[in-house]
Parts: sequence; structure tokens; C-alpha cells
Amino acid sequence: MYSNNKLTKAVRLAIAFGAVSAFAGSAVAQQAQQNEEESAKVERIEVTGSRIKRTDLEGALPITVIDREQIDLSGQMSVSDLLRNTTFNSFGSYRSTSGNASQGTTQVSLRGLGSSRTLILVDVRRLPTSPISGSGQDLNTVPLAAVERVEVLSDGASAVYGSDAIGGVINIITRKDYDGAELRLGAGRVSIPSEGGDREEGSFVIGTSTNKSRLLAGFSWNERDIIFERHFPWNQGNRGISPYGNNWAEVTSSGRAPASSNALSLGTAACEGLNENWFTTQNPWIGGDMCSYDFRQTNANDSSVGTQSMFFRASQDITDDWQVYANASAVKSKSFGRYAASLNDPGSVISANSPNNPTNPNSPLYNPATNRDGVAAPRPVAVYHRFASLGTRDSQVDNYTTDVQMGFTGMVNDVEVEFGGRKTKTKVYNMGNGYLLRSVANVAMENGTYMLNDPLGSRFTTPEDRAAYRRLLDSLNITISRINLFDMKEVFANASFDVLELQHGMVQMFVGTEYRSEDYADIYDSQSAAGTVGGSAGSSAGGGRNVRAAYFETLVPVLDNLELNFAGRYDKYSDYGSDFSPKASLRYEPLDGLVLRASYGKGFRAPTLDILTQQPSPGNPQVRDFVLCDFRGQTTCPQGQLRATTVSNSELASEKSTQIALGLAYQPTDWVNFAVDYYDIEITDAISFIGLQALINTERAGDAFPAGLGIVRDPVTRVIVDATTGYANRGSVETNGLDINVRFNFDLGNVGRLTHNLQFGHVFEYSIDGGRNLVRDPGTPRQRASLSNVYSYGDFDFAWNINAIGNQYNSVTRPTTGPNAGQLVKAGNIATWITHDAQVRYTLGWNADIVVGVQNLFEKYPQLNTGAADGRGFDYTLYDGSGRISYVRYTQRF
Repeated sequence: MYSNNKLTKAVRLAIAFGAVSAFAGSAVAQQAQQNEEESAKVERIEVTGSRIKRTDLEGALPITVIDREQIDLSGQMSVSDLLRNTTFNSFGSYRSTSGNASQGTTQVSLRGLGSSRTLILVDVRRLPTSPISGSGQDLNTVPLAAVERVEVLSDGASAVYGSDAIGGVINIITRKDYDGAELRLGAGRVSIPSEGGDREEGSFVIGTSTNKSRLLAGFSWNERDIIFERHFPWNQGNRGISPYGNNWAEVTSSGRAPASSNALSLGTAACEGLNENWFTTQNPWIGGDMCSYDFRQTNANDSSVGTQSMFFRASQDITDDWQVYANASAVKSKSFGRYAASLNDPGSVISANSPNNPTNPNSPLYNPATNRDGVAAPRPVAVYHRFASLGTRDSQVDNYTTDVQMGFTGMVNDVEVEFGGRKTKTKVYNMGNGYLLRSVANVAMENGTYMLNDPLGSRFTTPEDRAAYRRLLDSLNITISRINLFDMKEVFANASFDVLELQHGMVQMFVGTEYRSEDYADIYDSQSAAGTVGGSAGSSAGGGRNVRAAYFETLVPVLDNLELNFAGRYDKYSDYGSDFSPKASLRYEPLDGLVLRASYGKGFRAPTLDILTQQPSPGNPQVRDFVLCDFRGQTTCPQGQLRATTVSNSELASEKSTQIALGLAYQPTDWVNFAVDYYDIEITDAISFIGLQALINTERAGDAFPAGLGIVRDPVTRVIVDATTGYANRGSVETNGLDINVRFNFDLGNVGRLTHNLQFGHVFEYSIDGGRNLVRDPGTPRQRASLSNVYSYGDFDFAWNINAIGNQYNSVTRPTTGPNAGQLVKAGNIATWITHDAQVRYTLGWNADIVVGVQNLFEKYPQLNTGAADGRGFDYTLYDGSGRISYVRYTQRF
């Protein structure tokens, strides 16, 4: 067996012939110029995207490798932060946010296709699905200290790995061969916001290896503090506007609360007289005064996140031909988030005689102006209220993940075989305090024991009365819970062998099979599931399935400089059906150092267990029933709430994809190489949520409802009497673009070594359902780029990285009135965002080094956009609002 250092050198040499690293490092530059005599000693290795092992110069796939040296030079403290900054994460990706249903998880989205279409592997085995999100995979479960390198395949690979490998594959390779021990401690401080966001990290790794045994063990931790919205400078004086302050509205014709956008203030005394968090503003939707609540004073932007992990890797040569290996890890992550006080979403209807009804002359909230347009008062109305007297909503998420794997590799005659098994278990506990029990709150508002104009109870002066009111508030307060589980068991076996020798080389074959069982549960507390908790809702889900797969891959040398690769995989799911994914690729080297490559493949994404097993969930969405309006001859169709039930769809199947990739890689000299790759991805039968409005529009257009969903109307009145919404196979996604990688290595002799590495991603098209090109809409930049520069001299390494996210329009609308009615209007400019990172590493004389670095050196603000969807003022998935991040790291090796 060769050492892992030699293996890494082989990978880096392969990179020079078709893949370029994401970050430049002095070690990479030195090893990329090792002579071919050394590379000839290295055994064949497996590179992401192919099961067939090759020597260092035999294969050239469109992959990007980030090795341990580059990870250190990036200054990142987690796998998620490392991958989020790559150009392949085209439109950004989800990070841990406060109070969100997926709080505590971080994900990555290759090509902007979503985390559920990005497959993450750890040592070529699938990372378990995140149970808290129900789809995608949580990068927080992978400790950075255990990572040897990361390989990013920017091509579809369902033919090799199965479901989800549509946008690409990220293969995280863990450390295995290591001699010695390493202790690392680090800390980082942020300049924005004014408080919070600081981070710490630490790890200890110890390993030993002999000719027959290899053992590695370690533990690591990292922490990041919570960040509150009020501490961002762009939020100073910029209040959060929510209609759930102290407002009211006329009920709909069906007697329900209308959309909160119809809210109008209950009056100055019931607003500004409470405390500074309530304030009067104009309703931005309908005009008029609205009593808003400033949620930014209490909301946290980023949740705190802390991760602790232990990992173990071991292998033992049983004979000269056989080896046994075992891997195990345990990860615990904790997250704390805070949201503003509970609200009675989606509004509460109170009777005409309620003391809180502003149309009731006997109410302290009565306003004669409510008796307008000839409407007689009193009457039932809807109210929208923020229960600040209950305090903030706090959520604590604890995530526990264990992963154990064992296998054998060896030779049977001339066939290399591997077989093994694996078990992973993830359990998440999500507890929320300070939530509103709507059923009790509605009674208290109705009878006046809870008054909207005095929610804090200042009217009570005696200890007895204050204690009684405190007991009332306690009865409105509820602690909610959610438990998420995902267990995965798998066994696998494969074989690799030579088939026959042709004139120009050996035909190689790889065959394998897998069996995987998945068990999933998402359990809400009964009150949240029943929809009686304000500001929280959810439908429990749970179930299991098994997956059987068989796959093959063959490499055919047609000429000395031309090889063809064919792969295929058959996956059979016990719950929905089966898929076959073929792929064909070629590699042609017409000149020494020039590689041309192309591939064509099919892929799929299986529907996830969260949507296949969800329980029926009733709701009252706001829609416009155009079919009913047409039947009645109404030219104006009002908006209103209608009843619909969201269900799991037994007709749901997998979505399909077709991928084409074309590229070239060229190394004309030993100091420069570059690669250019074009990709084209088309997704059909996309797994999409079909809401009630979409069903109404489908019916009006005369199209068939998606299988398993639909609307039932009264045959005479044409009123909707039943509606079933949910996920279905409808729609398409198309995207194509270009990746360019250029690398320079300069050996300056006695004055050091200099490397430059440019990565550039350009998106030509991104469209949904055959619609217009969405590139440069807010959140979908056309370009992303990174330029890394490393200068090494003696014991010093100086790194300077430049990152860029392309510009976008500030808004894209299609007005329904005015001179531009019906036309697409693109306005404003979100400028190109360029940040600079700098780092200095000094190697000390006692087998240690110290690193001092800064990310976002010039404290560039994120590109602010008041129209950002989540109300933060900027696209949180795309930009980082932490400002300048200064960090120091000390590493001691023994």
C-alpha cells in the first residue's frame, strides 16, 4: 500500500490534466510538478464520478479538488462555509437561520437547482438525508477536522450514484493514513454586526500507520454565536413592519379572517401607547393607518450553532490480498434561535359584542369611523395581534448523528472485490418556548379578559389582580415540540476486473449492487399539528422504504488517445417505482497535454419520504376563484380564503433529468493549465407543490389536473366543495452555462513560488416551466468568480483571495395597470459584490504553524435590497452579512 501523501499527489497530478483546484496552495504547486517517475509508482485510484480506478494520468473528469492544504488556506471553519463559497454554488444556498423550521442545518445547492438535487457523499457513500428539512443533506454533520479533501463533480452522476445527483456530486474524502498527532485551536471575530457572530474552533487528531495497519481517531468542535437583527447597521432606524401588531379588518363573505394585508389600526391608544415596539405606519398594501410591530428589535438573524464530533478510522491487512476497514463517527450539534413574540396567525374572528371589537359601541376600542359605507355596527370582525406579553419565541434544536461502517476489500483471482455494511441514525429534538395557544387566546380576546389595548396588563394594580393576569398569560403560552428521525441501513458489494485486452489497452469493468433501507419520522406536537398554535404549524409524517440497486461501468480504449466510458444504474424503490440511469462519456487526447471530453446522461430524483408520508393538513389559502367568477359573469374577481387539504400523493413519481457536458483541458507548459466546460441540464416531471390557486388556473385553462390532486365543485352553483393540494410531477427546469478554470504556477527559485488560480462560472440560461430566462433576476446572478493567489517564501505563505458575485436587477415585475401593463419591467441594479480575503501562515521551528487572516478585508456590506424575500434586507442565501471576519489559528503537530 502506498501512503496517503502519494495518493494525494496522484490526484493533484490528475487535476493538472482536466480539473483545477478551488483554492491555490504552495503544496499544490510543488506537487503538481513532481516528475512522472514518481507518479508511475502510484496505484490506481478512484476519482469522483467513476467507479473504475485509474492511474494519475488515465482519466480527466470535470472535477474540482479542494485538498487539506487549500482548506487551511481558505480560512473557513466548517465544510458548509467552504463549499458555499465555490462558484458551483451558483445562486447561494441555505444556511442556519433563527426560528426557521430547518434551524441548525446548512446545505449547498449546485447549479442553483436546490440542495435536494445535489448529492453529497462521504468516502463515496451517501450522506443521510436531513430529517429536519426532509430533503437535502446537512453539512453540519461532517467535521472539517476529519476531511482530507473534497471533490466536486460538476456533472450529473445518477448512473453511478443514483438519486439526487442532478446538479452535481460533492464527495468528501476523510483522512485515513496519518502518523502523529495534531492539535488545532482557532477563533474568529466579526465586525458586523456590532454584537454576536463570533466563532471558535478546535480539533485533535491522532493516527498511526504501519505496513499492515492504519488507525486514525479525533474529535473536533466549532461554535458560532447568535446574531440579532437589531445589531446590523442597515437596520438602525429601519423598523420591521408586520401587520400582526394591533389591527382589525372586515371578515370575508364566508365569515373568515381575510389576508393580514387588509389590516387597519385599532387606534393610537391601542398602538403607540403600549411600548416602543408598536408603532403606527401606513399599510403598504391598501393604504390607511396600520399598527405594526417592530419584530427586528427581538428577532435573531443567525441562530447560534455549536457542533461537537468524534471520528474513528481503521484498516488492517488480513493477508497480502485482503483488508478489513471500519469507520465510525458521532456528531452532536446544538442551535438556538429567537423570533419575535407570537402572533394569532392567520387572524382571529371575534363577535359583534366582544369588548375587543372596534365596531362595538361598548368597547373601549370603539371608533365611530368603523360605521362607514352604510354598514351597521356592531358586527363580527377579524383582529391581528402580537402577543408580546408572552415574551419571545425561542427555539432549541439538538441534532444527534451516528454513522458506523465496516467492509472488506480484496482479490479473488484477478477480480478486486469489496463488500460491507453501514448504519446511520439521526435524531433531532426541536423545542419551542413562548408560542401562543390560539384556542385559549381566542376565548380570552372574545370575553375581554385579554384586552388588545392593554396586553401588558398595566390596568391591574393590586398584587392579586396582577397574579391572576399572569396566570391568564401562562394559559395562553404553550411549549411546542418536534422530533425528527432518519435511520439508514445499507449493504453493498462490488467487483472490478479486466474483461479483455484490445489493441490499444484493456477493457475494464465494474459491477455492483446495493440495498438500502430508510426510515423517516417527523412528529409535531398535537397542538401544532391541529393548527391551534399561533406562529407555528405542521403536519406530521413518517414511514419507511427500501431501495435495491444494481449498476455497472465499463471503460473501452478505442485508440491510444481515445477512450469511451459507459455506465448504467437501475434503482428500484419500494414505494413509488423504479428508474434506470444510463451515461456515456468519452475522453480524447489529440495532443500531448490537451484533453477533449464529452458526456451524455440521464438522471433522476426520487420523491422524498417527507412528502410521500405526510398526514393530511387542512388550510385556508388566499386565492381568486376565476372559474366561479367566469361562471357568474364577474369582470372583477375578488380574493378570498377557501378550504383546501394538502395530502401525500400516491401518484407521485420521480423527476427526470438529461445532462450534456462538453469540455477541454490543456496544459501547454508546466507552469500553466486551464479547463473550459459547458453544461446543459434539463429536468422534466419536476416534483413541485401544486397549491389551490394553481389548480384553479389549471381548471380555467381547460387542462387536466395533476394525477392525485384536484377540485370538486357543486354541479349547480360551481362553488368549490372540496380541494386536494400537494406535490405532483409537473413542470420543468432548464439551465446551461460555462465553467472556466485557469491556473498558473511560477517557480521563482530563491525568492519563492507564486501560484494563481481563477475559477469563473457563467450561467447562460435558467428557466422554469419553459418560461423566460431568470438569469439576473434578484438572487440569480449570471456570474460567480474566485481568484486565489499564494506566494510562498521560506517559512511564510501569503494568500490573497478575491471573490465576486455578479450583478442582478433590483426588481422584475409585470404590472397589471399603467403604461407598462402586461410588460416585463426590469429595474434597479444590485451591483457586483467583490470581497477580498488575506492570510499569512508562518511555520514555526517546533513543528507548528500559526495563521492570521481576514475574510472580507475591506468590510464590504452585503448587497442590500429592501425587496429581499425574507425581510432581512439582503439575499441571505447568497451574501454574508458578517462584515470583516478576523481569525487566528494555531496548529501543533507531534
